[in-house]
Amino acid sequence: MNYKDPSLLSKIKEIITEAGKATLEIYTSSDIGLELKSDESPLTKADQSSHNIIMEGLSGLNVQIPVISEEHKNQAFAERRDASYQWIVDPLDGTKEFVKRNGEFTINIGLLEGSEVVLGCVYIPVQDALYWAVQGEGAYRLKDGQEVQLNAPDFSIEDTGLAVVCSRSHLNEETTAFLNRLHEAKTISFGSSLKFLKIAEGDAELYPRIAPTMEWDTAAAQIILEEAGGRVVQWQSTNKVIYNKENLLNPYFVAMGKMKEELTSLWQA
Repeated sequence: MNYKDPSLLSKIKEIITEAGKATLEIYTSSDIGLELKSDESPLTKADQSSHNIIMEGLSGLNVQIPVISEEHKNQAFAERRDASYQWIVDPLDGTKEFVKRNGEFTINIGLLEGSEVVLGCVYIPVQDALYWAVQGEGAYRLKDGQEVQLNAPDFSIEDTGLAVVCSRSHLNEETTAFLNRLHEAKTISFGSSLKFLKIAEGDAELYPRIAPTMEWDTAAAQIILEEAGGRVVQWQSTNKVIYNKENLLNPYFVAMGKMKEELTSLWQA
């Protein structure tokens, strides 16, 4: 499989945009079809509509490979462990934000080669903004008819006033302790994979995530940030976040721009 084939990326862009526009129709309707799953997390008509469009689109590609998503999370590890390539999909990232109607939800499609993300697309329906990256080819955004290359910011961990992106739903004691070690950090709250994109665009330097996420929540946005020059490393470690693990729960992590110091300095601030 040639994941650098421009026609593949073009098709993924079409699929994700179609899914995003379908979610937007439901978002602006009077009935979003809200239900609660067994774990009390929300589910809407948009989740299923987007999922169906993406799965149909991926099945129509010339290359047939497995899909990792919330709907396929019970696939046996033995069946996916040795797969060369796999799609990793979140048809609606930020369902809580969707229900609140604050616009901070995204559609995410990534491609794994082994345990690493090599291609990613993220679409923000409310903004009609499309982000993408292919390993080794940079990260880009198309919005308002303008395509720009993304460049994560340079920063020092000792800088005053670093912009730190935090989840609206998971600003816990551990995250607060991390913030307190920085010098007058400014917090910015966003939902979904928007937090990675804000760093990739240069609007923030750090995103500590000391709370649960699943692989499909982060994969597509991680490659976009990495191709913009940033990093996503495991909490209290210098190892990057990887995918297609037996347990699809992510480790805690920190996403960041281009830190001038060695990564070990992140934990010594």
